Amino acid sequence: MRDLERRGVRAIGVDCFAGNAGFRSRYGKSYLCPNPDSEPAEWAAFMRSLSRNLGSRPVIIPAADIFVSALGRHANDLQADYTFSPASVAVQAKLVTKEQQYALAAKAGFPCPLTSYIEAGEGLDKFCGEARFPCLLKPLTHREWETLPEENPLHGKKVATADTAGELRALYRHAEPLRPKAIVQEVIVGADDAKFCYLSVYGTSGERLGYCVVRELRSYPIQFGSASIVEPVVDEEISGLSDRFLREIGYVGLCEIEVKRDARDGRVRLIEVNPRVSGTGDCSIYTGVDVGWLHYLDLIGKTPAPIDATRFDFRHVTLQRDAPAFGQYLNAGLTTWGQWWRAYRPPLEFFDVDFLDWRVTRQILYNALRALAGGVLRHWHLRT
Repeated sequence: MRDLERRGVRAIGVDCFAGNAGFRSRYGKSYLCPNPDSEPAEWAAFMRSLSRNLGSRPVIIPAADIFVSALGRHANDLQADYTFSPASVAVQAKLVTKEQQYALAAKAGFPCPLTSYIEAGEGLDKFCGEARFPCLLKPLTHREWETLPEENPLHGKKVATADTAGELRALYRHAEPLRPKAIVQEVIVGADDAKFCYLSVYGTSGERLGYCVVRELRSYPIQFGSASIVEPVVDEEISGLSDRFLREIGYVGLCEIEVKRDARDGRVRLIEVNPRVSGTGDCSIYTGVDVGWLHYLDLIGKTPAPIDATRFDFRHVTLQRDAPAFGQYLNAGLTTWGQWWRAYRPPLEFFDVDFLDWRVTRQILYNALRALAGGVLRHWHLRT
């Protein structure tokens, strides 16, 4: 919303969680909608009504998995009211589920860790007989474990890890009675700074309109979380693998592909595909490749000429992730105070700190300071 508003485009936010930042932001207006997972018909009706009240056929750009899935389910219902790429909506909806995205990647020849879709303990036993540990367990979509009872150890998690087959089976027992469908996968061994993201946008013609590659310096939670601080790099291997994959599946729109170089053999392997806007994707703007703007122009029939990244001399920070990560890295012995703060040497760009958008930034800074202080206190407590 912020990036499009700065370009002079009227931006409207739609979300089913009233606590999200868009409802406090000065950039555009946000509307509270029904939850498309639990109230699909109501959500589709709300979206049709919103378009007609706006008096236009707006471009629709999902910024969360829940809305990628919803648009995939209701594309036929919404096509008359919104502008999007029907050819790519179905592909994006498939990529939201881990089961289908790894199947598509493997079919297209994108290197992946050993991965298996399971529905019961027998499938897990077969995987354990073939896998190299450590391994991980994750839901088909992260929303599935959000609905587990709060006392369940997997509640709200995106991934759980196990060093042995016994630990993996114990983890699955927490999910099996309520959410038996899951993904089990070998861990790609290595530090967080061996992870990279390919940030890109593809036009309705199938042409790549722009891209950049960023290296993740830290993530939250550590090891398996989202990037908290990144820097742009040139990596032809990662860009080549990602580009071939997206062209192979006929992708159109915005996409983030996260990969990691395995410390055991140096091979690049897929972590996940995010077929939508992402926080890390904001970094592309500062390299000179405004993927959201390019996507918007393409959808309204003004497809721009492809552009290349031109700026690489900065780090991009998501403060609401990086602040709570500090204590975790200290406790794990993966950083020192000096190493941590050296990453904040300018030039810096921030995803979530914008002093022109003070209501959002004030809350971000407050939460970041609390998380930072809490992490430091826990670290000192553990040391003593």
